[in-house]
Amino acid sequence: MRNFVASIFALLLIGAVSASFALFIVHQNEQALVLEFGKPKRIIDKAGLQWKIPMVETVEFFDKRILDLDTAPQEVFTSDQNRLIVDSFARYRIVDPLKYYQTVRNNVGVRSRVGDLLESSLRRVLGAATLTEAVRDKRDALMQQIKSQVNAQAADFGIEIVDVRTKRADLPPQNSASVYQRMETDRQREAAEYRAQGEEQSRRIRGEADRQVTVLKAEAERDARRTRGEGDAERTRITNEAFSKDPEFYQFLRSMEAYETALKKGDTRMVISPDSPQFKDFFRYLSDPSARPR
Repeated sequence: MRNFVASIFALLLIGAVSASFALFIVHQNEQALVLEFGKPKRIIDKAGLQWKIPMVETVEFFDKRILDLDTAPQEVFTSDQNRLIVDSFARYRIVDPLKYYQTVRNNVGVRSRVGDLLESSLRRVLGAATLTEAVRDKRDALMQQIKSQVNAQAADFGIEIVDVRTKRADLPPQNSASVYQRMETDRQREAAEYRAQGEEQSRRIRGEADRQVTVLKAEAERDARRTRGEGDAERTRITNEAFSKDPEFYQFLRSMEAYETALKKGDTRMVISPDSPQFKDFFRYLSDPSARPR
């Protein structure tokens, strides 16, 4: 009985050990390639418990997630003969484990072979663009172009390039000062042009305003003179009409106004005779209040 139990236990142990060598688990973020004596036999892309023949078959696991591919900073000459230090990276996923295993096999192989393709495409595409396009105007479009070119060649390695981006694109230190100086000079030139245009518009506006002021003043002066002339004519008419009714009173009033003007206080005084022939008529109302004009 004891030997029987020992045999059962031994069989269970052997079965457990055999199962541990024959079974394996593929996780949700993995895919597996089963090899038979080193030769590909089948691809497993579904998660779960899988089996293999112990000592005959081996399993290689590959990541399903998006992976990073960094490249070293490199110097690029743009089409307008500017130098750029470009640091880029790519994101990729493994879409064909068999091709991936047969060509690059691991991340080191990807960096070696696909990294060279990325750097070559980067130099080719950015070399056909200007500095402004590479840095600002067409940056996204250029990255898409690089991605398409690398994808066309990376398909042979069983991978798909998901995205290509640049971490930075800087000028070499020795060129930065001259570029900044040129940018500052351009901004100063633009500012001078804007100031000149503003000054020209200011002079034109002031000239137009001065012309309008001159015209308005001339028209106002003309209207004022016409109004004063009409007023003077109306005053003369009313005065003539009023005094024509009593000429003697008019003469008397005019003489009183003349006395007031001639005999102002503080003026130079002189002694003359009212009977003087030169002043007799002028002072007639002083010598005879009832005098009548000639």
